[in-house]
Amino acid sequence: MEQPDYSFESAALQRGHVRIAGVDEVGRGPLAGPVTAAAVILDPDNIPTGLNDSKKLSAKKRDAVEQEIFDAAEVAIAHASVEEIDEINILRASHLAMERAVAMLDPAPDYLLIDGNLIPRGLTIPCEAVIKGDGKSVSIAAASIVAKQCRDRLMVDLAQQYPGYGWEKNAGYPSKQHREALVDLGVTQHHRRSFKPIHKMLYQD
Repeated sequence: MEQPDYSFESAALQRGHVRIAGVDEVGRGPLAGPVTAAAVILDPDNIPTGLNDSKKLSAKKRDAVEQEIFDAAEVAIAHASVEEIDEINILRASHLAMERAVAMLDPAPDYLLIDGNLIPRGLTIPCEAVIKGDGKSVSIAAASIVAKQCRDRLMVDLAQQYPGYGWEKNAGYPSKQHREALVDLGVTQHHRRSFKPIHKMLYQD
């Protein structure tokens, strides 16, 4: 199995950049909850072991690697709210969360490795988009782990306030339990009204 490495970061260092951040987001697909992004600057002399695309790691492994990341790297996490998702669309909201996470790093990074094929338009720092970057760059992998861990915990908290939807297990994704709960319990303030299943429920003729 291909593992992410430091080659993208090394290439940027060779071009004269010093503070290189990996940036990733999670939560584009769920019907509920915010979209969450993280920006991570790794120490090239102290890279956590086991970094990989967060989706390829078990919850136990993510817990362990996350702790290593916070111990050894600079980390920033930010969100875009359900209201922002509905107002500006999920792609723009995910980019907004990325922009916010990058802005929280101080001193600012001087180069960004962005997961995906699009660069958020609000970023003025030199950037490189890396398709499936969380499986190629250790910095992006670290950002994917931190963002997923943060968002999953947030959804567990929301699940305690709104029991029945299964958010502690499905993180707001449209699982069978979540869809059935929408019919039985209705739409909450944390559901994305611009997403088709929710929109249909609220505004069907």
